[in-house]
Amino acid sequence: MNIIFIAPPAAGKGTQSEMLCNKYNMKHISTGDLIRETINNDSPLSEQLKDIMNQGKLVSDEFILELIKNNLKDGDYIFDGFPRNVKQAKMFDELLKTLNKKVDYVIYLKVPKDLATKRILGRLSCPNCGHVYNDQIDELMPKQVGICDTCNVELTRRNDDNIETFNKRFDTYIKETEPLLDYYQDKLYEVDSSKDKQEIFEEIEGIINDYN
Repeated sequence: MNIIFIAPPAAGKGTQSEMLCNKYNMKHISTGDLIRETINNDSPLSEQLKDIMNQGKLVSDEFILELIKNNLKDGDYIFDGFPRNVKQAKMFDELLKTLNKKVDYVIYLKVPKDLATKRILGRLSCPNCGHVYNDQIDELMPKQVGICDTCNVELTRRNDDNIETFNKRFDTYIKETEPLLDYYQDKLYEVDSSKDKQEIFEEIEGIINDYN
């Protein structure tokens, strides 16, 4: 079983990917993680990637596909943030055919932009235990302002959790990624991502239960 998540920023695809991987023993593929892992490896692809980034160039779709091909083994996969556009999706379909694999489900996590904005701008995390809070969403606020409930240490905020960066990422999603909803319409399932993460997970489980 292979699942693709399509979602705007702050829709929770990372959280749902982790929950599915833990319960169903699936493998998680994120292009961002693959790029970071490749840079740290001693391999020809690593040297090629370092050259690309040192020159300030964007990593090509072809290179991304090569990274994914090298990491696809037997088993079930979740693709988190890939493909990012229709061109990548078409290339990915061709790759999967050569490996005798296919995409089984495309889960679209739909979330209103105003809620996604609150999730990003209010996000706080504990540097000790990693627990995530949000000072703009009531049910996610810490009991004491700016302090972890468990560790009693000061919470931190990511530097890129600002409105300018969020709007840029959201606009890129609308322009490049949202057209995938039409491309994958025959295997697309829409899930309301404004709900609690457990409710979202149970809805996704209901979608894939026919397969398992």
